[in-house]
Amino acid sequence: MSSVSVVIPCYKYGDYLRACVDSVLDNPGLDVRVLIIDDASPDDSAEKAHAIAASDPRVEVRVHQQNKRHIATYNEGLLEWADGDYVALLSADDMLTPGALNRAVALLDANPNVGFAYGHPVHFQHPGPPPPANTGTGETAIYNGHWWLERRFREGTGCITSPEVVVRTDLQRKVGGYDPELPHAGDIEMWMRLAAHADVGYVKADQAYYRLHGKNMSATDFAGQLDDLRQRKTAYEAVLTKTRDLLPEADRWDAMVHRRLARFALRRAVRAYDRGRTATVPEEELVAFAAECWPDYKSLPEFRGLQVRRRVGAKTMPYLQPLVLSAVAAKGREWLWWRSWQRRGI
Repeated sequence: MSSVSVVIPCYKYGDYLRACVDSVLDNPGLDVRVLIIDDASPDDSAEKAHAIAASDPRVEVRVHQQNKRHIATYNEGLLEWADGDYVALLSADDMLTPGALNRAVALLDANPNVGFAYGHPVHFQHPGPPPPANTGTGETAIYNGHWWLERRFREGTGCITSPEVVVRTDLQRKVGGYDPELPHAGDIEMWMRLAAHADVGYVKADQAYYRLHGKNMSATDFAGQLDDLRQRKTAYEAVLTKTRDLLPEADRWDAMVHRRLARFALRRAVRAYDRGRTATVPEEELVAFAAECWPDYKSLPEFRGLQVRRRVGAKTMPYLQPLVLSAVAAKGREWLWWRSWQRRGI
């Protein structure tokens, strides 16, 4: 029987813990152990965690006396505690879909070359209940790790939310834990680092529920989006630094992702004009970031589109957006990329 160690970091998410833990334990046929790590929550989260552990011997609890932040908490569970064949990291406000661990473990058991498996994450809005999960037909896909990694460099973005991933524990220990220098892009850097060492498995099913609420650690404002781009740049550079000797085409990938990130930054500046948000979008900082990523940024189509919008003017541009070909094309590219990402999970 395969064993899975599931780490559940918790900070003020005690109200969600029971549903989270129940979703993990509902995987018959597996040896599942759970560690809840309360990171010095100022509310009653630790008490709720202890109550859950008292009702099931498969659940353990650690409580920090001082807040160590999420990266240190993740690494404590993944590197110090986890001893199963496989390990998963699941935030206390998220849940697994029914049978998610069984599906991921079946893929990993059958494919020793695969370092981690993931599937489709279902995002749902709190406080509503999650929608029914599509648990699939048992169909899976295996991607060559370097092929999958090149795809990430080509796209300049990730395709994994986080709770839908199950990792081979010995590989997790080999590559190490989350990078404390990447508090907001540690996930994507971790998946890429793993893919540099092993192949990647994809379960064609809904594997986890990601709860959307006001406390999620994500960038939604425009300044936050610029910080996200900076973190992504650092994440890609960190992957190359740590795994360059494993990647024969590292130099080409390096150039590819920096050009892509420059285009993302310029596109956000362009969209600020299209949506009438130039007063709140740090346009000059976005352009400076693009120049940092790609010195020849002025040759990119997004920069030419930005120049057109500057000439038209911030007040007029939102009314002319439907007539500007580059605005329509940008919308089309984003829609096609999003649909492809949803369907294929890569």
